[in-house]
Amino acid sequence: MGPRDRVCALAGVILLSPILLGITVAIRTTSRGPALFRQQRIGKNGKPFTMYKFRSMVVDAESLREQLLEQSDRDGLMFKMRADPRITPIGAWMRKHSVDELPQIFNVLMGSMSLVGPRPPLPEEVAEYGDDVRRRLLVRPGLTGLWQVSGRADLSWEESVRLDLRYVDNWTIATDLLILWKTIRAVIRGGGAY
Repeated sequence: MGPRDRVCALAGVILLSPILLGITVAIRTTSRGPALFRQQRIGKNGKPFTMYKFRSMVVDAESLREQLLEQSDRDGLMFKMRADPRITPIGAWMRKHSVDELPQIFNVLMGSMSLVGPRPPLPEEVAEYGDDVRRRLLVRPGLTGLWQVSGRADLSWEESVRLDLRYVDNWTIATDLLILWKTIRAVIRGGGAY
């Protein structure tokens, strides 16, 4: 979608600014540390970028991750825990409704992400990719995508990859619009996210 993504992102920033500000204040007043979480992710053609999210975990969450790897609820390369002890109380609510992802609209505005696309992977995940999975990197990662509206964190690694590759291989504007519509429904229901 390219320039259309940026125009939509700019409109989103303007419309959502009171909500973004409110969430920022809520995070800062309920837990120690910054409201934003920055993380290195891999974008189109393997180019690294800084992805923004609202901080939903304790400040030292990244250093605690190593201790929790064996308790991951996911198979494959992605780490997820249904009852992750690092998540703050407001963070649990944000994750359920994907509110923590809202700052990625700034990534869309800067051109490192699209509104719709594959999940932006971590560098250590990409280092383990086989040639077939690398096709995920042919397009910009998305704020939302086919896997998010098809089960979110409840999907296996293989299912997530399959859906991302199906999106890459069969992209249309109509598909993007359908995914955006389904994203709104998935976020309101809050299922499959943790």
